[in-house]
Amino acid sequence: MRDYTYIEIKYQLGVMMPTQEYQIGNLDCANCARELQEGVSHLGGVEVATVDFAKLRLIVEGNVSEAVLRQRVEAFGHTLENDNSQENPTQQTAAEMGGVAGFGQYLLTRNDTRMALIGAAFITGGIIAWLIGAPHLLRDALYGIALAVAVIPVAKSGLNALRINRKMSINLLMTIAAIGAFAIGEYLEAALVIFLYTMGEALEGYITNRARDSLKALLAIKPNEAHLLKDNQTTTVPVEQLAIGDTIVVKAGERVPMDGTISNGASSLNQAPITGESIPVDKSVGDTIFAGSINTHGTLEIEVTHSAEDNTLSRIITMVEEAQSSRAPSQRLVDQFAEYYTPLVVLLAALVAIVPPLLFGASAQVWVYRALTMLVIACPCALVISTPVTVIAAITAAARQGVLIKGGAHLEALGTVKAIAFDKTGTLTQGRPQVTQVKSLACNGDASCNNCDDLVALAAAVESRSTHPIAQAIVQEAAQRDVLSRYAQADNVQTLSGRGVQGMVDGQQVTIGSHRYFDAEFQHNGDLCATVREAEANGNTTMLLHDGDSVRGYIAVADTVRERSKQVVQSLHQLNIATVMLTGDNDLVAQAVGDDVGVSDVRSSLMPEDKVGAVEKLLQQRGSVAMVGDGVNDTPALAAATVGIAMGGAGTAQALETADIALMADDIGRLPYAVKLARFARRLILQNVGLSIALKVAFLALAMFGTVTMWVAIFVDVGMMLIVTLNGMRPLRFKA
Repeated sequence: MRDYTYIEIKYQLGVMMPTQEYQIGNLDCANCARELQEGVSHLGGVEVATVDFAKLRLIVEGNVSEAVLRQRVEAFGHTLENDNSQENPTQQTAAEMGGVAGFGQYLLTRNDTRMALIGAAFITGGIIAWLIGAPHLLRDALYGIALAVAVIPVAKSGLNALRINRKMSINLLMTIAAIGAFAIGEYLEAALVIFLYTMGEALEGYITNRARDSLKALLAIKPNEAHLLKDNQTTTVPVEQLAIGDTIVVKAGERVPMDGTISNGASSLNQAPITGESIPVDKSVGDTIFAGSINTHGTLEIEVTHSAEDNTLSRIITMVEEAQSSRAPSQRLVDQFAEYYTPLVVLLAALVAIVPPLLFGASAQVWVYRALTMLVIACPCALVISTPVTVIAAITAAARQGVLIKGGAHLEALGTVKAIAFDKTGTLTQGRPQVTQVKSLACNGDASCNNCDDLVALAAAVESRSTHPIAQAIVQEAAQRDVLSRYAQADNVQTLSGRGVQGMVDGQQVTIGSHRYFDAEFQHNGDLCATVREAEANGNTTMLLHDGDSVRGYIAVADTVRERSKQVVQSLHQLNIATVMLTGDNDLVAQAVGDDVGVSDVRSSLMPEDKVGAVEKLLQQRGSVAMVGDGVNDTPALAAATVGIAMGGAGTAQALETADIALMADDIGRLPYAVKLARFARRLILQNVGLSIALKVAFLALAMFGTVTMWVAIFVDVGMMLIVTLNGMRPLRFKA
């Protein structure tokens, strides 16, 4: 029997706990975020506490006052802002700065760095005193004052973490190392260790904020106001006041503030912020447009179709924020490693300080110094920050190119895929088939055969209630033949999953279905079979029609291959990724399209459940498989794959919800870019983790044998943090 948690029981009983959200300042690394989350969780009245490192956000469920939360957060050396906006004032200021001057101003916004800078002034005084030959007592006193001033915020945070979390934090280790060095007479090194450590943490936080702030490019394109058209009068209102059905005016050069449908006007719209398309798209009356697009010319009147919080741009921003906050598998492994790594190094340092002097009569000062140096090297920050910075940068870079990746786990998974399965219709093909041939068994051979027209009219009566592309092609053909109203729309229409559709027309059950289905259900002559197979061999999809008494004939449709499908498949093959096409079409049609596109394998005549089975078989064969579909009809197969990739995320909310990755434009052209980016991000993560561990182990060994001084150790640690952070930001410049 499952053991339910207290939270789950209260949730099932309908007890809702109050939720509070706050912005956190001075949060430099993921390790600090984990420590703070644990510390807040220990407060009385807190049921669940989550610290989101990507968004600098603290979310608390439970009955606890803001004053108590603020006291706990400040105990760990951070700041708390009760601000529901997306940005913290301190962090926003940092984001707007750049270069050395910007970093210098950033240092002045933090209490710990202000104290460290004061300490640096005393260190400078001590060095000057040494250069002019002042007494040892004076310069040592200056170093002591420098240490006393700079260590206060670090020691306070470290001691509070020990008291609250019952764990030794890196701040406590640095405090012990600095005070220990001062105690054994290494006065300058003691002061330098704290100063360099504080500067390094601040620099890491500054650079990480720059990576994190890349999301603000999306926030910046989100309009806050719109021109509401009412009673032939235009007024400017906040977008939150707009309702579905309102009409807004967008002038040339303005951003579209809301999702909607054009009710008047025509223009070209730059949809690059949403779909990644570099070329403006022509739009006219009846076309859908997305919030955040830029109206290049002309004035448009747009009927609002989604609320401000539910439009495409808002959904993208929300999902990118959530994706940045999710932990990748490698990050979870690193966090688990860090849980054991730091205590082990502390234990090893203690043994180094105690065993040689106690058992072998070695110099206590020498071995204590080596142990203190090991404590400095023990900082796990470079290791812990190695993954989240890369994930944040990669997901944001992908969003800029119209690829929405829903989390670090999906990013890493995409980088491992060995095969990609494609749905055919609407993915590799345009998804807009057209009728190419109509053949009634009673055809008289005339160019305008009434029997063929009647076949199309009867089929349209059934298909008119469907939104399937093939159904729409038949309805369009009936309209062109001017027979759309010959029969009333069918009643009791039922979809025969993977086989066809049927409905009641004038009291007769009309069935439209595939050749394979008709072979099993309805008798028809061999000549018809031969004609149908010939049409299918030419790349057509055929549907036969039974009017309730007999088979009347067939309708053939063809769907053109997307212009970029061949190029995409070729690019994937160059990446050593096998490509498979999955379709419900018959073997002949499927093979014709597959040969045209160039996929490695074609699997046809598949029911929806067969596609799931095909994906599962590919998983057994290849180990890691992505499935690309429309996000609605292919949902089971998308869910079965290692990574589900939906087409046209900007057009359908379902695509955004169902898939792990959404290609915002209705185009697979961004797929090779997404795979390359994912592989690049994985390489960066492996580089950062491997380099961090290797350097830690190497310098721990060097410290143990006395070949590394304490100030060199802190330089190495700070340098390692900067290297992995800057390396992790490289996806922001990854070219599509």
